[in-house]
Amino acid sequence: MGRGTLPGMGTQLQITTDDGTCPAFSFGDRALPGVLLYIDGIGMRPAMHEIAERVAAAGFHVLMPDLFYRMGAYTAPEPAKLFSDEELRTAWFGKAFAAASQEKCMRDTKAFLAHFGDRRIGTTGYCMGGRMSLVAAGTYPDRIAASAAYHPGNVVTEKPDSPHLLAPKIKASIYVGGAKEDSTFSDEHKRTLESALTAANVDHQIETYPAMHGWVPSDTPVHDPAQAERHFETMIALFKKSLT
Repeated sequence: MGRGTLPGMGTQLQITTDDGTCPAFSFGDRALPGVLLYIDGIGMRPAMHEIAERVAAAGFHVLMPDLFYRMGAYTAPEPAKLFSDEELRTAWFGKAFAAASQEKCMRDTKAFLAHFGDRRIGTTGYCMGGRMSLVAAGTYPDRIAASAAYHPGNVVTEKPDSPHLLAPKIKASIYVGGAKEDSTFSDEHKRTLESALTAANVDHQIETYPAMHGWVPSDTPVHDPAQAERHFETMIALFKKSLT
C-alpha cells in the first residue's frame, strides 16, 4: 500500500485488491472510529472529497476508495451534463457500472476493511454507493456496526442479489435517506426494505427527504444545501451512537 499527501484532499493511498490496485483517500486520524465511504456513480471528484472531509472533521477516520479503478485513469463527467444528456449518461453508467458491479465492489471491500485492522466500522454511500453501503452491511456483518445510505438506487430489485434480501444477515444499525419521486428507490421499494429489515429485527430508520435523487454532492444540479446539511446530521448521529 503506497501513499502520498495531496493538499486539501487527505492522504492518497494505493490499496491492493484481488483484482488490482485501487486508489483511495484517507481523511482524519487513523486512531479515530472508522468510516468507509462509497462514492456515487459520477466518480471521484472534489464534491466527494468535501463530503469525506466533513465526516472526518466530525471525529472519524474516513477511507474513500475509487470504486471505478478498473476503468483506469478517467475524468468524472460534469454532473449537469450527465443529468441532462441521455446519451452521455447511458455511455458513462454502462462503462462505470461494469467496472464497479456489486459483486466486484464487495470483493474489493475485503481489502478496504483491512485498512481499519480488526475494528468494527461504519459505512456510508451515495446513489450507487448507498446501495454498496447496505450490501456491505449484509456481506460483512461482523465488521460493520452502522450503515448509512443516501438517495440510494436499486436497493430492491427482482434479482437474486437484491440488497434487501441480505436483511437477515445484517447486524449493523441502518439509516436510509431516500429521495422523493425516485423510480430507483420508490415508495414501494421503501416499504419492501422496511418490511425486510423489520422481519430481520434490524435496528433501522428509513426516511424520504424532500429533495431529488443526487441532492447531497455539492456539484449536482439537484443539490439541496439544507437537506445535504440534514444528511450530515443524521449520518454523524448514527456513527456517534454506534461507533463511539
